[in-house]
Amino acid sequence: MTILTETKDGPLVLSPDQVEEIGRTLDALRDRIVADLGERDRQYIYDIIKAQRGFEIAGRGLMYLGFLPPFWLAGVAALSVSKILDNMEIGHNVMHGQYDWMREPGLNSRVFEWDTVCPADQWKHSHNYMHHTYTNIHGRDRDIGYGVLRIDEEQDWHPYYLGNPLYAFLLMVFFEWGVMLHDLEADNIIKGKRSWSDLKPLIKGQLRKSGRQVLKDYVAFPLLTGPLFLSTLAGNATANLVRNLWAYSIIFCGHFPSGVQTFTEEETAEETRGEWYVRQMLGSANISGSPLFHIMSGNLSHQIEHHLFPDLPANRYPEIAPEVRALCEKFGLPYNTGPLGKQIGSVWAKIFQLALPPRLTESRIARFLPAVLRKQPSSGVIVMRQQSPTEAGV
Repeated sequence: MTILTETKDGPLVLSPDQVEEIGRTLDALRDRIVADLGERDRQYIYDIIKAQRGFEIAGRGLMYLGFLPPFWLAGVAALSVSKILDNMEIGHNVMHGQYDWMREPGLNSRVFEWDTVCPADQWKHSHNYMHHTYTNIHGRDRDIGYGVLRIDEEQDWHPYYLGNPLYAFLLMVFFEWGVMLHDLEADNIIKGKRSWSDLKPLIKGQLRKSGRQVLKDYVAFPLLTGPLFLSTLAGNATANLVRNLWAYSIIFCGHFPSGVQTFTEEETAEETRGEWYVRQMLGSANISGSPLFHIMSGNLSHQIEHHLFPDLPANRYPEIAPEVRALCEKFGLPYNTGPLGKQIGSVWAKIFQLALPPRLTESRIARFLPAVLRKQPSSGVIVMRQQSPTEAGV
């Protein structure tokens, strides 16, 4: 396969050998990190778990003083941090198998359960398998729009998508519930592609897990604070809301900002290891920020590195990011990164613009917009095509 990419001096051609060189380089990078895993990685995850538990204990304790607004706010803040750490830097990463090498039962990806309504086994199917195997492939990766949104111009427009901004807002607010329902494939049920009988085991697992979460956050812990039941209930609900808003923003910034590319099944047929790596780099984006920001994002602010190496401990992503970026620059591939405000702004711009019929956006001038790679099935060549205004978030 030949890859053509555009530079200011004209087309840059990547030969099949160069594509496979990218694959070998990234394989070697992964092997080097795996060989170096040890005590500092072990101590890192222990420290994160200790911090998460500390914030949760502090938050639960502060709710007993929730009748005083400063203490209630402090309790909400502590619980929010606890839930964010549990979901993103611990749960997400542990369930990717990043710490299976430690052979510690509490950090084993097969048995770990997280503090959210989605059962771990269902999330691992929709995310670890479907999304990370078929990243940004239309018809295979259900994370493209989550069966709810029009987030890519390759998705056919329908009047339903006029509600795109509203659907995105609701998904953001109720994000943990959206993640839980994702594996049901509700859109395929509506289209008759999936029967209700197929869903019984999934629904049973969801009711069991969500029931425990609702009982914990909205009944048990509020009851423990006695007369402050409603105050604690509101605090727990607010902490879950904060976690939902944060997780949604980080995840959408890593997958849908301007410049992130999608593919078809034909374009990715008979994909080599090197081509798989290239697709991962083209189909994701990073968010720049401080070390604390990266921790609070579960290091999904390094989404490019995560898509390349989903089973490497995420604390290693900042370490390898400069090498991945240098590799992209060496071969002329884009390395999509930017601050949170820029990335989330381009995501919401796409959400609003893709709500409209294509005829209302096609006339927008796009001559200064970046081009993206596209594989032509007939020739087996990836060539440049110019982004449309909606793809670039303009």
